[in-house]
Parts: sequence; C-alpha cells; structure tokens
Amino acid sequence: MSNINISLPESMKVFIEEQVAEGGYGSVSEYLQELITQDQKRKMQEHVEELLIAGLESGEAVEVNDEWWQQKRTHLINQMHQEK
Repeated sequence: MSNINISLPESMKVFIEEQVAEGGYGSVSEYLQELITQDQKRKMQEHVEELLIAGLESGEAVEVNDEWWQQKRTHLINQMHQEK
C-alpha cells in the first residue's frame, strides 16, 4: 500500500475521528478507503447510466427476443468462421 499525507482543518479532523469511532472503522485510513470506494461506485453507476441513455437515444428500438438472440449467435458464429 502507498501512503498519502493530507492537510485538513481541525474541524474536519475531529469529524473524521468521530466517524471512525461511531462507524466501527478500525482506523482513519479504513474510513477514507470506504469513502473513496463509495465514490468510485457512484461514478461507475453514473457512467453506466450515461451509456444506457446513449443506447436508448442511438436509434430505432429493436425487440430482443429468442429469435433475435438466435440470429445474433448465428451471425457471430459465421463471422468467426470467416475470420479463420
């Protein structure tokens, strides 16, 4: 693991220490790691939502059913055989 030194106002330091004590975290480091993990998850969720919206806005809707999947499989298998 790597170390990072940060400077915080005293009020933030006190807040973090309270969160560590009240939240059952083993250390300030553990608390900050949890916050960073939550932020990473939030940003990933935002990215997924952006991709879904882009997909919805990308053109005409296609009904995806068993027949569509079979055609897709057949097309991809044929494509793989052509590339060999």
